[in-house]
Amino acid sequence: MTAEADLSASLTLRRGMARVSLERVVLLESIGELGSISAAAKRHGLSYKGAWDVVQALNNLFDGPLVEAAPGGRTGGSAVITPRGQAVIAAFRRVGMEITATLAKLEGLLAGEKDVDLFWSLGMRTSARNALRGEIIDIAPGAVSAEVTLKIAEGVHLTAMLTRRSIDELELAVGRPAVALIKASFVVLAVGDGLRTSARNQIAGVVASREDGAVNSEIIVDIGGGKTLTATITLESASALELAPGQAVAALIKAPHVIIAVE
Repeated sequence: MTAEADLSASLTLRRGMARVSLERVVLLESIGELGSISAAAKRHGLSYKGAWDVVQALNNLFDGPLVEAAPGGRTGGSAVITPRGQAVIAAFRRVGMEITATLAKLEGLLAGEKDVDLFWSLGMRTSARNALRGEIIDIAPGAVSAEVTLKIAEGVHLTAMLTRRSIDELELAVGRPAVALIKASFVVLAVGDGLRTSARNQIAGVVASREDGAVNSEIIVDIGGGKTLTATITLESASALELAPGQAVAALIKAPHVIIAVE
């Protein structure tokens, strides 16, 4: 191979449906070193929101949080890497060392091959703002469709409505890990007790942050277990509900709006 076409590897570590890229591992390492998400973001040229989104995504995709952060916002607070996070970093680095050691051998094997593109992996991309890893705990079959329930965190369940054909094609079964994909616009927020709604999923949480735009507001809801849900609602609605960090809310999601993905 030429210098321009030398074989290189972009490592992504998977644990079930969870994926961690090199960039994210480097960010985790910086958070552990600096003890701050904002400081780590500054080191890597990221906005605080960009770094916080990475942390939330990782915490949502693993069965335990990788980062635990104390309140403080953009200018304060602290963050620590959990034992689970340390294990992910260590595993990623070990695998990376093994891959580096084998690249030279692979270059020799692929020298002159015209079908090198066959070795590139395909990655799934989705426009869904929420990707929550969980385990299937129940499948309630029906004549045409069925309800599939995932355990997202302790005491937090999410139900999706799928056709029986989809369940068969995805080979869904109780005990199998899966990821629930939900667009932020499909998450409806409500405040107050005694709600009566047709939404199959009613998840209690607390507003973690609110970011307003010209028309819409992005609301991050802490649903426990290191997991979060992101909702995009109108600015008018956010103001009418007086949403603010620390406020108790209910996230309402219709079962047909939950998409299930598996490996």
